Amino acid sequence: MEKIRTIQKKLRDLQEINDAYLKELKTVAKEVQKKHIQIVSFFTYSVNLNHQPDGENLIIGSYHITNLGFKPLHHPYICIKLNAEGQFDFSGKYFYEQTQQKMKLANAWLRFNEASDQQEFWLKPSKQQILYPQETLTFQNFQLKLVPNMSYSCSVKGFTYGDEVEEGMHAVNQISVSGKVEEEKGHE
Repeated sequence: MEKIRTIQKKLRDLQEINDAYLKELKTVAKEVQKKHIQIVSFFTYSVNLNHQPDGENLIIGSYHITNLGFKPLHHPYICIKLNAEGQFDFSGKYFYEQTQQKMKLANAWLRFNEASDQQEFWLKPSKQQILYPQETLTFQNFQLKLVPNMSYSCSVKGFTYGDEVEEGMHAVNQISVSGKVEEEKGHE
């Protein structure tokens, strides 16, 4: 009987030690979570494709950055990268530092790479320098247009950067479209 009580006491002692360790691990996990930044970025978009000769293909999209963590993201900026066969024209609410415009578009972003680069668009919000927890920042309503003459293919990738994510983070999705224009049939 004495042996059973000794074993039971040891089991209770071990249970108390395990409970204390588990409580400590939960506390450490919460602290790590509070210090860790959790950013999610993604595209929303709509596509209008026209597979007729000289028909216009149009993609209207927005790029969203959501802070799901407990820590703010300072100085957020993005890169929208096009990989296009054929000529897609990218446009959106952005401006260049040297623009003399006194009235800038509402919600416009600053483009800070070369205007001649039509593959990468490096953009930062002109007014918002901090993305606080549970907030979303959006580069909205950009457009990609193409008037194809044969086949076409385009992918749009997004990357998010900031002081806390200097190496950058991929968007969780990308935009991909491709197609082939129907050939005109000769009239006889």
